[in-house]
Amino acid sequence: MKKLTGLARTFAAAAVLVSVTVPAVRAQDVTEDQIKAARATIGALGVTNTFDNILPRLAERLKNTLIQSSPNHQELITATVDEKALALAARRADLEREAATIYAKTFSVEELNAITEFYSSPAGKKLLDNGPIASRELLKAADIWAAGVSRDLTNDATKSLDAKIGGAPAADAGTAAPAQQ
Repeated sequence: MKKLTGLARTFAAAAVLVSVTVPAVRAQDVTEDQIKAARATIGALGVTNTFDNILPRLAERLKNTLIQSSPNHQELITATVDEKALALAARRADLEREAATIYAKTFSVEELNAITEFYSSPAGKKLLDNGPIASRELLKAADIWAAGVSRDLTNDATKSLDAKIGGAPAADAGTAAPAQQ
């Protein structure tokens, strides 16, 4: 159970770090209309969907750690951690509120409504679905383009310098070029 104490300290330290480095957003700084518009935008964008697996992953990690420490109590550990994780699931709403507040402070109600309208449209939904694929393909194309530009720049600059220097052979990587007088 010493591992459990160390794990609890690690989680506590992480929580303190996050609370110190991420300034709290105050709900009173935004209106209900802003929060309502922000929640609609968050829903249209699905920005918090990726956080759905945080609690299950944490519970699974904790179960694995505790079972390694006490393999004879696997069933009890699994049942207990699952029970406690389910009890904490309601806290997911806190994250949604925080996300809505952040969006409400970042965008005006008009901007939030425009974002929601676009991302709720067929084109916006397609962008959400296919945008990552298009971005990945664009990065591949940029890598290929950069390699071609690098090759051409090297060839063109080398030819130009050879012509200007007088066609002197380039020095080998391992030997020094003879000094010119």
